[in-house]
Amino acid sequence: MQFGHCDIVIQTPYYLIDKSRLLQNLQRIDLVRKQSGAKILLALKCFATWSVFDLMREYMDGTTSSSLYEVRLGHEKFGGETHAYSVAYADHEINEVVSHADKIIFNSLSQFERHAGRAAGKPIGLRLNPGVSSSGYDLADPARPFSRLGEVDPARVAPFIGQISGFMIHNNCENRDFARFDALLGEIETRFGALLPQVEWVSLGGGIHFTADDYPLDAFCARLRSFSERYGVQVYLEPGEAAISDSASLEVSVLDTLYNGKQLAVVDASIEAHMLDLLIYRLQARVEPNAGPHRYLIYGKSCLAGDIFGEFDFPQALEIGQRLSIRDAAGYTMVKKNWFNGLTMPSIAVRELDGTERVVRQFGYHDYADSLS
Repeated sequence: MQFGHCDIVIQTPYYLIDKSRLLQNLQRIDLVRKQSGAKILLALKCFATWSVFDLMREYMDGTTSSSLYEVRLGHEKFGGETHAYSVAYADHEINEVVSHADKIIFNSLSQFERHAGRAAGKPIGLRLNPGVSSSGYDLADPARPFSRLGEVDPARVAPFIGQISGFMIHNNCENRDFARFDALLGEIETRFGALLPQVEWVSLGGGIHFTADDYPLDAFCARLRSFSERYGVQVYLEPGEAAISDSASLEVSVLDTLYNGKQLAVVDASIEAHMLDLLIYRLQARVEPNAGPHRYLIYGKSCLAGDIFGEFDFPQALEIGQRLSIRDAAGYTMVKKNWFNGLTMPSIAVRELDGTERVVRQFGYHDYADSLS
């Protein structure tokens, strides 16, 4: 959270996507593409704000989805390769999914048997679950006990191998440790190594924070290339947060200050409505510079008692109307925003590479009313 700066006055709250910050991630992604030979798809479940797809498509190969609407958005707004995946496809939507997809990936053999005949001759993939992951949260762990996310037994998959062109394996979650990634990939090779040479492509999913400043990209690229060459497969990566990390902020204004054992401030946004992952995972918002003698507990304006962005330090006492900027508000943020309490939905603005800012989307009462009945 820092004092906001704008070239134009935009009414808060709004999400501000900074293309110059986004570009730093994209350039690292492009380096990985070139050095490793991997193709890289944007995971729309994390970030689907298509007003910046014009820049992203220059550095990425396409998109991957988790639903009918995401695969359609990827096809219509991003282009490139469009991979369709879902935990389960409904009978009434499978034909439309196929119409927008270049590849369709089934989560289970039962889904494969039910829908593969309607895939219109397109490449078909299957999700595998190696039973291990890097997740620190049980809520998000794809390898948790009794997981429904992918097939776990290579013996069950083997009879279908002639009908499957590739595998999707997603078991990295917020993994910033290359050694851990390397070990997990080794686990995949141990469990499914006999199947891998029999397909054409393998997606290793997302959750690998390879765009971080200190990530060993050369070692990462070498590992990906050796995996590809050993099994004769095209490797795909599906970054979400790695593609858009620290590229957006939630711009807010202070509405009230008060004291109740601590200095409190209320802003015109809400974690439940506008940064839901803070609530789900019990996280604190990112604050910069977070330094100074004036400490405040920053509250959202919803009626939820625990609507708290966090406790931060400021160089001066906060004042009504003061603009604050909550960092890292791109991943799993705009895609999860909601109408809780009927609060004003943040607008979406973009800071272009030349520094100019423009509002690309505003929301009003009719958007709220139309989302209900």
